[in-house]
Amino acid sequence: MPPPNVTGELHLGHALTTTLEDIMVRWHRMKGEPTLWLPGADHAGIATQVIVEQELAKQGLSKNDIGRGEFLKIAWEWANKSRERINQQHRMLGASCDWTRDCFTLDQVPSRAVRTAFVHLYDKGLIYRGERIINWCPRCQTALSDLEVEHKDIGGHLYYIRYPLANEDGFITVATTRPETFPGDTAVAVNPEDERYKGLIGKYVTLPFIAREIPIIADDAVDPSFGTGALKITPSHDPTDFEVAQRHNLALVDIMNPNATLNENAGPYKGLERFACRQRVLTDLEKAGLLEKTEPYLHSVGHCSRCQTMIEPRISLQWFVNTKPLAEAAVKAVKENSITIIPERFTKIYFDWMENIRDWCVSRQLWWGHRIPVWYCQHCNQLTVSVDEPLTCKHCGSKEIIQDPDVLDTWFSSALWTHSTLGWPADSDDFRYFYPGSVMETGYDILFFWVARMIMMGLEDTGEIPFHTVYLHGLLRDEEGEKMSKFRGNVIDPVEVINEYGVDALRFALAAGSSPGSDVNIGAGKLKSSHNFVNKLWNAARFIFQSMDAQASGGYALPMEVEKPQSIEDRWIHSCSNRLVGSINKLMDEFQFGEAAQQIYEFIWADFCDWYIEIAKIRLRDPSSPSPLPFLIDTLEISL
Repeated sequence: MPPPNVTGELHLGHALTTTLEDIMVRWHRMKGEPTLWLPGADHAGIATQVIVEQELAKQGLSKNDIGRGEFLKIAWEWANKSRERINQQHRMLGASCDWTRDCFTLDQVPSRAVRTAFVHLYDKGLIYRGERIINWCPRCQTALSDLEVEHKDIGGHLYYIRYPLANEDGFITVATTRPETFPGDTAVAVNPEDERYKGLIGKYVTLPFIAREIPIIADDAVDPSFGTGALKITPSHDPTDFEVAQRHNLALVDIMNPNATLNENAGPYKGLERFACRQRVLTDLEKAGLLEKTEPYLHSVGHCSRCQTMIEPRISLQWFVNTKPLAEAAVKAVKENSITIIPERFTKIYFDWMENIRDWCVSRQLWWGHRIPVWYCQHCNQLTVSVDEPLTCKHCGSKEIIQDPDVLDTWFSSALWTHSTLGWPADSDDFRYFYPGSVMETGYDILFFWVARMIMMGLEDTGEIPFHTVYLHGLLRDEEGEKMSKFRGNVIDPVEVINEYGVDALRFALAAGSSPGSDVNIGAGKLKSSHNFVNKLWNAARFIFQSMDAQASGGYALPMEVEKPQSIEDRWIHSCSNRLVGSINKLMDEFQFGEAAQQIYEFIWADFCDWYIEIAKIRLRDPSSPSPLPFLIDTLEISL
């Protein structure tokens, strides 16, 4: 089971996941196959910490007011309550998983798996600590991976700023969307083939109001058609600029505090919030005659996927996973058909992302999560990386060691979900019997967040693929095809649906509308239709049970086995149900759950209820006719 975050209650997307997975495991159990559906929950590092901090804020407190130990105690209380609520909701949805194996990403066994995987990657040189440009959330005050950033088109402006040439008259004009970052500039770059600027390459300009001279350099990364063709290079606050700086050995000047205010490197703008600083800088430039012009400009800006704060690219010392070797093995597994992705069109998307993968920033400046298993020696400045907590530095033996305060990205621990839940790294009975698994079913929106990382880490940790099939379902939309959101007011609460229509109606509506990788439209109309169908089946069952009672009271004994059908209608329903079984098994093999549900619907509603039961009613009233009850019961059982 994709572990839900312990941040509240289940939503309709969880109901879809639960329904499809329950269909699969019940079908395999009915075929007599050993089947494990393993449930669990995810600690959801950033999301849970944000919620707990919000609860503290209602009391006028911050996490720093109460300290790390007390904060974690409160977070655990929240997580345990949320897990209990989530499990109750899963049971309400009819999830037939193995609750004896219910797992949490912060449980003892998965936690040891996380430390083991980290140390293993570190020892292989695949985890390293370095200064890189990362996505920084000023609200959560932590680094984010690229996948945790949502890009939105923002209507902004392109500002044309004149940088005066040093030691001579004249200036060069640069175009930027972020004038507030100019104190962090360490160069102005132009394209080496741009004839307009060839005479300026190698000269210097003076940063306005900062009085620092920076060089004019030539680099192929500059697009001559953008703005003026001259770009300010701010290597501590832009990933492209950072790469330019590495090629030209430029200085790195960080001008931001963690809360997105300007620091002492920003000179006269120290202490200003980043957007307030923008307005102040523009005012100063205009007064000095250095703001040439302003143009409207639409550009894509990253936002934190958890709190929707605009992220700040900034240089930071973080832990990274070198994912390229891991991705190569994961690509090979899919190319060689060891792993099949359904629907197939997502295979190309998987390859495109994996073959262009960037190193994964796995450290988070949070308190809730798996603490990074690294200790820093205060005596020799060396690192001790260990699964078990060390008492001394492994290099010099000093007891003066301090553990890294950061925690790991939540997706690092969930990447181990297929084997950490089965006891790995221990050689457990469960791990030997159930690993590798068969099917990983989840939404296509976390193909890279989770599925790709499970494949990489499963192969790296165990030497085997974690599963042979990835089934991706679509996202839920309303009846008009609009994405469900609280803002639109079209979100459907599964508990409310169950109270109004019943859980069978909800599950059938979700199953009947599904096809691999396609979004599912659901609303009152579809739920009402499913409710009517379930009601039809209920009435059919009630009629058959009442008929059985009536026959029994009349002294009629039902045969232990279904006799060979004699009448034409018995032969017909027997034939129809047998054909249906064959068709459904084929569709289930092909993961076509929506089409299977539709065929069952048509058989039960039309063939069984509207035809066979109506004919059977006539025969039941005629004592001289052979009783249709054995065939009614047999067909009902097959239908169910």
